Amino acid sequence: MAGELQNVDLAGDPDAAWFAKDEVVAVVFAQADGELASHEGPNRYAVGDALVTGSTGDRWSVSRARFDARYLPVAPLLAGEDGCYRSKPIPVRAKQMGASFSVARSAGGDLLHGAARDWLLQYAPGDFGIVEEARFAKVYRPLAPP
Repeated sequence: MAGELQNVDLAGDPDAAWFAKDEVVAVVFAQADGELASHEGPNRYAVGDALVTGSTGDRWSVSRARFDARYLPVAPLLAGEDGCYRSKPIPVRAKQMGASFSVARSAGGDLLHGAARDWLLQYAPGDFGIVEEARFAKVYRPLAPP
């Protein structure tokens, strides 16, 4: 495994491009603090956070505030209820990596691991995710630069 990426900023990386997720996911809101194992590494969560199962079977956690900003309930579901949610088409910078790598989800956050050809996503400065190559191809769509 290659080393941990430090001080990454895809904004200035010519190999990074804009994408948006297009996916309906299944969600259960956590009743207690815990941790789940995603393909990329551990995901710690707190009471009320979203425990998400993607259309490809992958699982991860999303803080409640971040979840509410990024997903909409699929009718007739009401926000905050367990069930199906659709991702909002929020632009995110992404770069396909040529070698295995690791990166912290956020400062002091869980350490995620990616393989060669997986995608590094940057949601905001210091806020990262990793998506496996096959999953990325199924749920992310390229966007024109904003």
